[in-house]
Amino acid sequence: MTEVTYYTQEGLDKLKEEVHYLTTTGRQLISKAIAEARDKGDLSENAEYDAAKEAQGLHEAKISKLKATLASARLIDESKLDTSKVLALSIVKIKNVKNGATMTYQLVAETEADMKIGKISVKSPIAQGLLGKSVGDKAEIEVPAGKIEFEILEISR
Repeated sequence: MTEVTYYTQEGLDKLKEEVHYLTTTGRQLISKAIAEARDKGDLSENAEYDAAKEAQGLHEAKISKLKATLASARLIDESKLDTSKVLALSIVKIKNVKNGATMTYQLVAETEADMKIGKISVKSPIAQGLLGKSVGDKAEIEVPAGKIEFEILEISR
């Protein structure tokens, strides 16, 4: 059974666009590469053909995985999110207790995660440590650099 994943409307739309692109344009490009490699002669000694067929297999596996993700995707109505505690899709402002640095993250599905814009996966160590906490709570989180203590300053949606 595939795990249910929660998405914003933007994230769900991006997922649908990627599946559409891969099943249309992506498949056409792979098919063209296979045809060009096939035209180059003996298939038993054609490394380019083998590579194109392998790329096709990987491409189809990616499509299959994304379709399964899409089938188990659920849209969250952000207007109804409870901001009294940290949940999936919450925007959380936290402070590193040791050095006083503050940062703001939105907890999103793995496929939506993008650190450059402050979106972290709900499965990341930081998100896991914050889930269920309220404003004022402290969370000691194990990260690759060791344990860091964060204080939750603000929760919004």
